[in-house]
Amino acid sequence: MSGFSPVAAGDGLSLTGTNLTYVVVAAVIALVALGFALALVRGVLAAGKGTTNMQEIAGAVQEGASAYLFRQFKTLGIFVVIALVLLFLLPVHDTDGNETLVKIGRSAFFVVGAVFSAFIGGAGMALATRANLRVAAAANEATGGREKAMQIAFRTGGVVGFLTVGLGLVGASLVVLLYKGDAPTVLEGFGFGAALLAMFMRVGGGIFTKAADVGADLVGKVEQGIPEDDPRNAATIADNVGDNVGDCAGMAADLFESYAVTLVAALILGRAAFGEDGLVYPLIVSAVGVLIAIVGVFITRLRASDRSGLTAINRAFYISAALSAVLVAVVTFLYLPNTFAGFEDPNVSADFTGNPQILAIGAVVIGIVLAAAIQALTGYFTETNKKPVQDIGKSSLTGPATVILAGISVGLESAVYSALVIGAGVFGAYLLGGGSIILSLFAVAMAGIGLLTTVGVIVAMDTFGPISDNAQGIAEMSGDVGEAGARTLTELDAVGNTTKAITKGIAIATAVLAATALFGSYRDTIATAITDAGEDLSIDALLNVSDPRNLVGLLIGAAVVFLFSGLAINAVSRSAGAVVVEVRRQFRENPGIMAGTTRPEYGRVVDICTRDAQRELLTPGLLAVLAPIAVGFGLGAGALASYLAGAIGTGTLMAVFLSNSGGAWDNSKKLVEDGAHGGKGSEAHAATVIGDTVGDPFKDTAGPAINPLIKVMNLVSLLIAPGVVMLSVGEDANTPVRIALAAVATLVIVAAVVWSKRKPISMGDEPPAGASGTPVPPKQEAVSA
Repeated sequence: MSGFSPVAAGDGLSLTGTNLTYVVVAAVIALVALGFALALVRGVLAAGKGTTNMQEIAGAVQEGASAYLFRQFKTLGIFVVIALVLLFLLPVHDTDGNETLVKIGRSAFFVVGAVFSAFIGGAGMALATRANLRVAAAANEATGGREKAMQIAFRTGGVVGFLTVGLGLVGASLVVLLYKGDAPTVLEGFGFGAALLAMFMRVGGGIFTKAADVGADLVGKVEQGIPEDDPRNAATIADNVGDNVGDCAGMAADLFESYAVTLVAALILGRAAFGEDGLVYPLIVSAVGVLIAIVGVFITRLRASDRSGLTAINRAFYISAALSAVLVAVVTFLYLPNTFAGFEDPNVSADFTGNPQILAIGAVVIGIVLAAAIQALTGYFTETNKKPVQDIGKSSLTGPATVILAGISVGLESAVYSALVIGAGVFGAYLLGGGSIILSLFAVAMAGIGLLTTVGVIVAMDTFGPISDNAQGIAEMSGDVGEAGARTLTELDAVGNTTKAITKGIAIATAVLAATALFGSYRDTIATAITDAGEDLSIDALLNVSDPRNLVGLLIGAAVVFLFSGLAINAVSRSAGAVVVEVRRQFRENPGIMAGTTRPEYGRVVDICTRDAQRELLTPGLLAVLAPIAVGFGLGAGALASYLAGAIGTGTLMAVFLSNSGGAWDNSKKLVEDGAHGGKGSEAHAATVIGDTVGDPFKDTAGPAINPLIKVMNLVSLLIAPGVVMLSVGEDANTPVRIALAAVATLVIVAAVVWSKRKPISMGDEPPAGASGTPVPPKQEAVSA
């Protein structure tokens, strides 16, 4: 390669023979990952399935999860169709005069991104609901059960990891091959489709899983004093279904959209800065990530000497990260030149002497180090053998109130450190740009790509959690797993709580990096739209934060994160109330359930959670899509930029706070259940159960949903930016239409929030406790073993 060729917006672009080959090779490597996914599926399904009783329980979980996901996809199909039409109507800036063709491509790949996101979530859940049974059966084996159970659980997650990197890279490579210079515009649709579906699946799945979990714990463990997955609890099947639709389907789709959107941002900025080579280089690095995923999954093996499964996972992750850095350095030196010959940027001096190899390698290494740092930091605040969780466990001796306070304190403190680490990563990448805004933003995007070179292992870590949780539930409900196997499953479940917290921390780090890079794309789009409008406006003056309109946009962006989180948590509260009413009713009206002579009506609780999840996800979804429209058309492009800045800053802190406090509460409960502070049946255990129920919607509904929320809002802003400028300045300016669009979006948001708040707390028909004809709920007792 002779050197970089910066491409101004509007210039055409074609791939040379060599770079065309690189893109094809990247696509082939992605297909190899899909082949490995198929091989792992066969290996997982070949494992033993345990007893007939275990298979019946797993079958009920599979049936409930599939029914929920099918119903959710029917609901989301309506949103996809509406978004598809609106996306086609939005203006685009194409490079070769093919506006209609580019619009069709953007809309078509919006559907592709949405389908890929849905497929990864659905396929991951389908395999997880079969692997949980096999993990429970493997743990019960007399010899090597611990190691085999760990391997099955992690390799099932590896399937989802391979699907994530494979489909993400295939989709991006296909767009580049088909659209070349217009690929960044088409990729906006691809990323938006992935992000939109992921957000809805994350919110809906999170509401389902935590409504069932909270309801099961409050009635079963706290009121009735029975174990967590006792088959007498009518909410147990729904709880296990929820683990899959929330943490498997929802989080798998979430991590896929993180991968897709970060790759989209890198390709957009790479093309703007370096032309053809900048469009190809992120694909080469992503192809390295595919190879790292294959290596990372297969080297994750539990040794007999390992203290826990987390030791094996951490070992594989750090080896993968180091190998990734080495391979990226090699391909960078082979592909990129050592000078920016021909590069022009009005923000840097004419004698600019930066080194593109150093910039690229440094940015990728920053991303890899950031992933490792987030893993270590999150692990510290959520692992059972670390001081924060142990301190929460000790606070249980004085009751649930102190458990709540201790968990909130841990979450708040961890958010500060995580934000500082992420901020340091962003600023470090920015410094690599040498004063050039476009180079700095490209470096930030490549830091995101570097972080996600290990995404295959990260996704495997995440899926490992719900599989282990379900395996423990099947073992307890069936009663067919011995003491040694039960200990193994308890250990794996605790490890899974930590890995889920880690992946949520890494996901929010990718959200910040991708959002920062997309913010740069937004700035470039605004500048291009102003030029197209024939106006001589200063982009820096437009984005000046001291402008009162921009300050208002900043406040609204921060407020939307709070409102979104509140809506998600309140949705869980209402749905959990309905579950509590139903489970209490079954215990009250059918005494044979507690005696073990009558089977509970599991399906009624599954139906409640399914219905509520579909209804409750509407308002948060509308808020995410329409709030940027209201701000952009109502206050202008500068206010919309400030809105994004407020959402990114507040969303980072809020997401880490919610995820880590919830993870710490959950593992403090595990700590007590393992015998600390009186163990199961003690008052300390009851206190940590209360803490865990508070943390459930924190860590599995609101917290992780903020990640796709940030990127959906960024992508919506990027898509509407040309329209905002067109209606604001130049000959096509039309203030009445602009204000009307903002007013309609605002009214829809207000109506949705009011409608949501008018819904009752509980969907049951019970009068208040103690009312005529209604027994008072059972007296709270200490949880029994």
